[in-house]
Amino acid sequence: MFEPSKFARDAVISLREEVASGSAIVACSGGVDSTVCAELAKRALGDRVTAVFIDDGMRREGEPERVLRLLRTLNVRATAVAASERFFDALAGIGDAEEKRKAFRETFYATLADVGGALRAQYLIQGTIAADIAETVAGVKTQHNVLEQIGFSTDKYGFRVLEPLAELYKPQVREVAEQLGLPKAVCQAMPFPGPGLAIRVVGEITPDRVSAVRKATRIMEDETKDSGAFQAFAVLIPVKATGLRNGSRTYGYIVVIRSVESRDAMKATASPIPAESLRRIAKRIVDEVEGVSRCVYDVTDKPPATIEYE
Repeated sequence: MFEPSKFARDAVISLREEVASGSAIVACSGGVDSTVCAELAKRALGDRVTAVFIDDGMRREGEPERVLRLLRTLNVRATAVAASERFFDALAGIGDAEEKRKAFRETFYATLADVGGALRAQYLIQGTIAADIAETVAGVKTQHNVLEQIGFSTDKYGFRVLEPLAELYKPQVREVAEQLGLPKAVCQAMPFPGPGLAIRVVGEITPDRVSAVRKATRIMEDETKDSGAFQAFAVLIPVKATGLRNGSRTYGYIVVIRSVESRDAMKATASPIPAESLRRIAKRIVDEVEGVSRCVYDVTDKPPATIEYE
């Protein structure tokens, strides 16, 4: 039987032993996995660790501010890095999902290397979990935070990577979060992908497409916040369809809304959204998100689909 208190205690001891001297950074998005890592690292290393939030331009509305407030509430030393232009440049012109994930990964670690170098950190601690590793090794899709398990060397970045949660699945991570006394909003947070909205835009990334799916995401999360779904989100399909507004023709993008139930993200079942809620979500997205002409509802399970689109 998994014992979250024992796991947390052992993880703190292990981090303290592995970072016997020097300092570390923690890649922290504010989700449950990375926040657990930040808390464990703080308990192990004290002021020798700094949590780093990368504002890559692919986050949800207000996320940089929210994550920094959270980390400061937890008394974790934290810094945010503005890097949206760097990421948009790296992803420009890339339409293939796997190539997009790999370009994001390269830019993500190059950015962390710059921060780590400035802070003279020799270690990077990150929240890779077992599901990330399993899907990447199986060739389902590249998770940006899976490195040495697929022969991706970190030597060029100048830090050693530590992954205290690599043997855990999401339910166990949530148990550890509760054991550590993290806020309920963190313990029960819906998963959000590491590459963020970059993989919730099908095909090529552009600032206007990311802006549109960011607004649709806010609406979807607001309307489903009490649904209890494992994940509920919006995806932008860069194919245009004819619409009608105020008696005039429009021609805009299609937004897909998706809600799933899952335990560990390895399998998922499409979860029902009541018809009245569906109509309200669709109306809000088409009315409030510029450049969108229609909204559709995805009810595909995993498998055969994956949870995310890219």
